Amino acid sequence: MRKRILFSIMCLLMLGWPVDSGGELPGHAKSVVPTSHSDAVNSVAFSPDGKTLASGSADKTIKLWDVASGKELRTLAGHSKSISSVAFSPDGRTIASGSDDQTIKLWEVASGKELRTLTGHVESVISMAFSPDGKTLASCSYYTDKTIKLWEVASGREIKTLAGHSDYVASVAFSPDGKTLASGSGDGTIKLWEVASSKELHTLRGHTNIVSSVAFGPDGRTLASGSRQTKLWEVASGKELLTLAGRPDLISFVQQVAFSPDGKTLAGSGTDRTIKLWEVSSGRELRTLAGHSDWVYSVAFSPDGKTLVSGSRDRTIKLWDVVSGRELRTLGGA
Repeated sequence: MRKRILFSIMCLLMLGWPVDSGGELPGHAKSVVPTSHSDAVNSVAFSPDGKTLASGSADKTIKLWDVASGKELRTLAGHSKSISSVAFSPDGRTIASGSDDQTIKLWEVASGKELRTLTGHVESVISMAFSPDGKTLASCSYYTDKTIKLWEVASGREIKTLAGHSDYVASVAFSPDGKTLASGSGDGTIKLWEVASSKELHTLRGHTNIVSSVAFGPDGRTLASGSRQTKLWEVASGKELLTLAGRPDLISFVQQVAFSPDGKTLAGSGTDRTIKLWEVSSGRELRTLAGHSDWVYSVAFSPDGKTLVSGSRDRTIKLWDVVSGRELRTLGGA
């Protein structure tokens, strides 16, 4: 958790905003909402069938939730420090969790059983992604570890290490065909890698701050990136297509970006406590979802694209109706 907060504060300090030790925006007191997670919710993910939600928290646990009822199904415990990232395998049978304890754990969804622990990173594991076929897991780590690691899911064996960024790697994402990996870094760049050969294909330049999140559109032709601004890129050429409207002030930073399943909408969560939705084709801001009382660390669309989930430093998980922007439910709330 400490490193997650430091990462967010670092982003804001680079923008020239004086951040106090509590991380609140000026003029606002921190709101603590009672929930089943006892600390910040750093990562959220829908299962491929959309029926289950996973959340990873600074309280060192992963929780599974029934989306329809909002009921907590199970708590997975085993990490010794904050959970920074969670991801479902494409078949929905396995969850990967990355932690400040420098490890990745794989869990069986049905039973909650820990399957194996992957070790090799020398800093907090802050982002992970399964390949579309579920056979490979990509991960990246914080601060002094400037690498991306690829793992064989079945055995837990480290397959290869990709190196090329001059600062830590904050986010990784596979293309829909699994042939390309994108990475966003503290060096302000995005790199595209050919997975089979580990060859660096493109370096995308345009951000002036930490690239905290990268995501491929469902057709694999477009890449989104979150930093001080949110940008769209053409994957084939590496050309910048659009800088999306919104968050023009100097105190906000995009924590995570996510495409809707149809590729028409992009969501971005931020340190301004909101989630913004943009029209991908035009870059037009569609709406702002407000309801969290602290930084929104994570956001994800349901597989049918009708629902958005967000996880926040305020310890809550919220479900939103994408069309109306209405808040549907707070999971684990009082």
